[in-house]
Amino acid sequence: MKLYHHPMSGHAHRARLFLSLLGVPHELVEVDLMSGAHKKPEFLALNPFGQVPVLDDDGVIVSDSNAILVYLAKKTGRTEWLPEDAQGAAAVQRWLSVAAGEVAYGPAAARLVTVFGSKHNPEEVIGRAHALLRNLEAWLADRDWLVGTAPTIADVALYSYVARAPEGNVDLSGYPRVNALLRRIEALPGFVPFVETPAGLSAAVA
Repeated sequence: MKLYHHPMSGHAHRARLFLSLLGVPHELVEVDLMSGAHKKPEFLALNPFGQVPVLDDDGVIVSDSNAILVYLAKKTGRTEWLPEDAQGAAAVQRWLSVAAGEVAYGPAAARLVTVFGSKHNPEEVIGRAHALLRNLEAWLADRDWLVGTAPTIADVALYSYVARAPEGNVDLSGYPRVNALLRRIEALPGFVPFVETPAGLSAAVA
């Protein structure tokens, strides 16, 4: 398998992390986003949306980070990461939607402002991030993982941008259960860290 990625992309890290947690051999192909390689015809042939990550599994092309998580869980038959039963599958899908929605428009967008200079309204996206974190903190009141009693792709989908939320000036210190979830994910065999950037609150402790 080949994973087209960029080390600064939380979406790409999401896919890379799951490949590593599964122990699936793969080749990392870095896409030079700064030079616009993701908008050139050869990459657009893989993903017309011009986004990383893209997984190439011997000619089977899967784009979108959450789709890659689902594909890998199904391809490897690892049902502990993506339950087969209706209730479990729906519960995981709920959090994949959160990753594509509240995470993308909250902590991920806040990080885009400080790391990449995007034009999002900082106050607005930081507010969205804290709304998400409050919900997560409450959800984790009586559970260790987002779905069931073991890690699933739901946890993988939320990890990268929540872990690096301080880079977008989102303070995680008031969310002990969220922090405990991040530490549990980091303790999993095969964990690979998401690169840290000295931006936002992270710059103050760098």
